Amino acid sequence: MLSHLELRHVFESAFLPTECKCTIGSGRTMTIQLINPRTKKAELTRSAIPIGSLTSSRAIAELVTELKEELRLWPMAHQDRRKHRR
Repeated sequence: MLSHLELRHVFESAFLPTECKCTIGSGRTMTIQLINPRTKKAELTRSAIPIGSLTSSRAIAELVTELKEELRLWPMAHQDRRKHRR
């Protein structure tokens, strides 16, 4: 298993140029926050990710892929909400 520092580095590097902040809590969970580099606003936050589930490179890659897909779909989901408000 990777150390907390290595795990943070893997995730923070995976999302470049999007800023990624990883916080590992004492409860053995991680929070990942993806921040738009232009606006500096958080576009996606995933909390309570169990570190114990990230024991293989495949598990880490699957989570990165899942978060990238959520980030890709984020603008479309928020655009639909804006249309409904008008």
